[in-house]
Amino acid sequence: MDSIRHIAHHVRPIPKSGIRDFFEVVQTMSDVISLGIGEPDFDTPWHIREAAIYSLEKGHTGYTSNLGQPALRAAIAKYVEEHFHVGYDPHTEIIVTIGVSQAIDSALRAILNPGDEVLYHEPCYVSYNPSVTLCHGVPVAVPTRAEDNFRVTAEAIAAKITPRSRALMLNFPTNPTGGTQTREELEKIAALCIRHDLVVLSDEIYSELTYDGAEHFSIAAMPGMRERTVFLHGFSKAFAMTGFRIGYACAPAPLTDAMMKIHQYGILCASTTSQEAAQEALENGAPAVASMRRKYEARRNYIVRAFNDMGLDCLKPLGAFYSFPSIKSTGLSSKEFSLQLLKSKKVAVVPGSAFGESGEGFVRASYSTSLSEIKVAMKRIAEFCKEIGAK
Repeated sequence: MDSIRHIAHHVRPIPKSGIRDFFEVVQTMSDVISLGIGEPDFDTPWHIREAAIYSLEKGHTGYTSNLGQPALRAAIAKYVEEHFHVGYDPHTEIIVTIGVSQAIDSALRAILNPGDEVLYHEPCYVSYNPSVTLCHGVPVAVPTRAEDNFRVTAEAIAAKITPRSRALMLNFPTNPTGGTQTREELEKIAALCIRHDLVVLSDEIYSELTYDGAEHFSIAAMPGMRERTVFLHGFSKAFAMTGFRIGYACAPAPLTDAMMKIHQYGILCASTTSQEAAQEALENGAPAVASMRRKYEARRNYIVRAFNDMGLDCLKPLGAFYSFPSIKSTGLSSKEFSLQLLKSKKVAVVPGSAFGESGEGFVRASYSTSLSEIKVAMKRIAEFCKEIGAK
């Protein structure tokens, strides 16, 4: 039997993750310093792990509500209102998911009809484009530029809008660039979305990780936007809880109910243990988040300075834990640069092309690893640039 013949037509052309594909090569090597995976190097704070342990010890191992535990949803509602200045009813407007990725998938499946277009700014997280395609939608990239600090503008979005445009996906702070957005530009984008009746999926997973006093603004809190925004957040990044796989979406009740149907039949509910750990994170995790953020900021300062000192132009990101230096001066493509660096110096970065065409000419280097390893990695990258004669 020809198994390939039975694969759905819309699934066949979807490429594997550019990040994971690259790191299949990394896994075949030893002693590699990885600046590639977007995962905190910190252990989940002990009090959060302890909450998970106590949950198991108490025998809390059954199903929860499809929407998530009521106590966790109440904690989410309080946290979102305090930090993002928008209120949601924990009974009807919040759903707990298996990370933000599942929340994105459920939201897209809830709103898209075949052929609907979804706009998103690029470079972007690797799953946005294929997630739209898997929902039979049409992904439409809106390029951003280093000259604009990788901020997407209302003008650039407007140029891509057509009668088939259904939704806009935003991610600030941004993976892979660390870019943030100003209130003024978000207000323009909000007005554009209202004018064209677009639903906004706002992925704010890195919102706690901002630096230099940068303030994070949520488009959900802008006038007229709460009713057309799916606010997406989770615990993986700021709380160092990647393996817990826990996230959430907040949206008007009709949208949440539609997402719940998809979640109900495909997932049922998020892990009880993870939900109880997440509640502890929201209620008592602020000091640990602040401590980790200070360390990320120190690492950011070092890595950005080091890239610029070796001649690879690198903006100082105001959010997340990624630097996105230009490697255009080397004359190599982003994939060539990354593979040659890996093989000759055993340092792993991610080709910018993994994040869309707009990422070509850059690489993503995460500073979610120890400062001591970053220092060694930067020394090796500088040696590599000298050896290949970077201009």
